[in-house]
Amino acid sequence: MKRAIVVVLDGLRGDFVAERDTPNLVGFAASAQRVPGFRTAFPSATRAVSATFATGSHPARHSLQGNTVVLMENGVLVPHDVGRPDFLAHKRLATGQALAVPTLAQRVAGVGGAVVFNNVSPGAAAAHDPEAAGYTYHRVFCRAPGGGPVADPLQVRLDADGDRAMAERFIAEVLPSPAALGVIWFGEPDHIQHETPLGSDEHRAVLRQADRNARLVIDAVARRRALGEDILLIVASDHGHETVSGVVDVEGELIAAGLKRGVDSGDVVAVSNGTASLVYLHPEHETRRARLDDFLRTRPWAGQVIGAEDLGRIGQAPLHGLAFAVSMAGDGETNAYGVPGRALQALPRWDKKIRTGCGQHGGLNRYENMPVLMIEGPGFAGGERPGTVHLTDLAPSILRHLGLPEDGMDGRALQA
Repeated sequence: MKRAIVVVLDGLRGDFVAERDTPNLVGFAASAQRVPGFRTAFPSATRAVSATFATGSHPARHSLQGNTVVLMENGVLVPHDVGRPDFLAHKRLATGQALAVPTLAQRVAGVGGAVVFNNVSPGAAAAHDPEAAGYTYHRVFCRAPGGGPVADPLQVRLDADGDRAMAERFIAEVLPSPAALGVIWFGEPDHIQHETPLGSDEHRAVLRQADRNARLVIDAVARRRALGEDILLIVASDHGHETVSGVVDVEGELIAAGLKRGVDSGDVVAVSNGTASLVYLHPEHETRRARLDDFLRTRPWAGQVIGAEDLGRIGQAPLHGLAFAVSMAGDGETNAYGVPGRALQALPRWDKKIRTGCGQHGGLNRYENMPVLMIEGPGFAGGERPGTVHLTDLAPSILRHLGLPEDGMDGRALQA
C-alpha cells in the first residue's frame, strides 16, 4: 500500500539541526535525502505556508496571502487575523471561496483520504482542508469528512508535552489506518522561539524535546515499512526564525507621512506578518501609489519592497488591493546567545504580544527563510540534493508517490 507521511516541526531553522540538540534528526538525515536549498512561501508564516503546502501552489493561486490579510468586502478594505478558526469560512462567504484551488485532502479523498493532526493556530490547521474532505484534529476544533464532529477530539496543550501526546495518538490511530496521507504538524519549536531568546537554555531544552517527538513518528514509520508498506516520509519545517531587533509601526509611519488618513481608515491598510508587512491600497486612492512606492523604498526599516508589478516574483498577486509586500530590514548580527540573524518586526494589530529579543519570522531574511527538508522513500536517494526546492514541490511529489494526477499546481514532483 502506497502512503505518504509528513512530519512538520514548526519554525525549525536549518542550522538548528545539529548533534548537540537534535541528534535524532541528524540520524534521520544520514539516510534521507537532505535539501539545504529548500525555500518556503512569502510571507514565511505558518498560515500562508500551510495553504501553500496543501495546494502545491503559491498564494497568488490559492488566494490566502498571509497570516494577517485584508479582504475587499462590499467595497471596503477589512483586515483579518487568519489564525481564527472561522476565518476561512468567513472568507468563503465574503469572496466565494476559502481557497481557490483544491487541497491534498480533496485530491486523496477517493484513495484512502487524509488525516491532519495539528498543534499550531486553528486557522493554520483549517488551511489544510477547509472543505472538510478528510479528518482534521486540532486542540480547538476537530472535524470528520463532511464537517461533522469526531468521536474523540484532540485534547492537548500547545507545548512539547502536548506535541508528544499528539504524536502518540497519531502513531496509534493514523499509521495503522488506510489513510493515504497523514500529516502531523508540531507546534514546537516555533511556540517556544516566540517566547524566549533563540539559543537560550529554555529554547534548547524544547529543541531536544521536539527532536524526540519527531523520532517517535520516524521510528513508527520504520515499523510500518517493515510490515511491507510503501511509505514516502517527509520531515520538514515551514520557516525559520530571526531575533527581533526592534518593532516598527508601519501604519503609524504612513499616517505621519500623510499617506494614510488615520488609524482606522480604509484608504491604505498595512498588516503585520511578523517580519513582513502587506500594504493594501484602495482603488479609489490609486493616485497615492507612486508616493507610497517612493516612501517605502526610502525607509531604513524596509529591507525589500516588492511592488504590485513584481509580486509574482514572491508568489503573490495584487488580490484585494495588495499593492506592496515589505520584508523588514534584517542583519546577520548575533543575539546574546550567539545565534545569528536579526530582523525588525512590523507592529501587529489586535494587541498581540511583542517580544523584542525573541524569535519571529515572515520576511525574506536569511534565517527565517531557512526551513528544513529531508525526504526518505522511493525516488529519493540519500545524500544532499543540490539546487533550490520550493515548498510548492512537496504536494506534487506526494501525489506522484500515490499515483495521482499532479495537475493545476505551481510545484513539480521531486522524484528522480
